[in-house]
Amino acid sequence: MCIRDRPGHGRSSKLQSGTYDIAALGRSLAAVLDATVPEGHIILVGHSMGGMTIMAFAEQFPEWFGNRVTGVVLMSTSAGLFDKATLGVSNVVARFSAPFFPLWDKAAKLGGGTIDRARVASSDLAWLLTRRYGFGESQPSPTLVTFVESMNSKTSAETLTKYLNTLYRHSRLPALSALRGVPVLVIVGTRDYLTPVTHSEQIIKELPEAELLKIENSGHVVMLEKSDEVNAALIPFLEKIS
Repeated sequence: MCIRDRPGHGRSSKLQSGTYDIAALGRSLAAVLDATVPEGHIILVGHSMGGMTIMAFAEQFPEWFGNRVTGVVLMSTSAGLFDKATLGVSNVVARFSAPFFPLWDKAAKLGGGTIDRARVASSDLAWLLTRRYGFGESQPSPTLVTFVESMNSKTSAETLTKYLNTLYRHSRLPALSALRGVPVLVIVGTRDYLTPVTHSEQIIKELPEAELLKIENSGHVVMLEKSDEVNAALIPFLEKIS
C-alpha cells in the first residue's frame, strides 16, 4: 500500500520551485512507486485528484499498465469536462456565469493570506459549503462534515488556487487507453457536484469493460459518507484481481 499527499496538502510541504500541475503529480507517482514498490503487482486507487494523478501517470508511463499495475479504482474523479462545471447551480445561472474555476484563479490575486484569514473568520460558512458540496445526504453526520472541513482548512488557499489552472485544463480521455485490458472499477456518488456522474460515465465510454458503481445519495467524499457500500464493492473487486 502506498499513501501519498500532494505538494502543499496534508504533511507534504509546498513546492519550492516549479508549478503545481497534474502532469507533475503523475511523474511524482512514478517516482514514489519506483522507490516503494520496486517489484510485484500494484493496484492503484485514486479519489478525486488522486484519480486524475493516475490518469497523468498512465499518460506518461503506459508501459506500467497490465505489467506492474494490474488493477485501478477511480473514485469521484474526472478525465476532463471541468470547463463545463456548474457545481450544482441552476442552468440559467450557469449559462450566464463565467466558468467557475477561472473565477477562483482571479480570486487568488487577493493573496493567499487574505483568503485564508477570511476562511477562518467564516468557518461556519466553510462548514456549510463542505456539507453542501462534499456530501449527498440532506443530513450527513456533523462529525464527519467537521472532519472533512478540518482537512480542507489545512490546505492553504495559495495551494488550492495554484492547482486551479491545471484542473481546468485537465483533459486526459486519450490517456485512459493505457487502462484498457486492466480491471477498472469506477465509483461515483449520484449527488456529487464536484465530479458529477456524467464525468464517470465519460470514463466508462472510453473503458467499456470497466465496472461503474453509482452510489445513491452520496456526494464527493463517497468513501467516507457511504463507506460500507464502497467497501462492499472494493473487497470483491480486489479479491478478484489479486
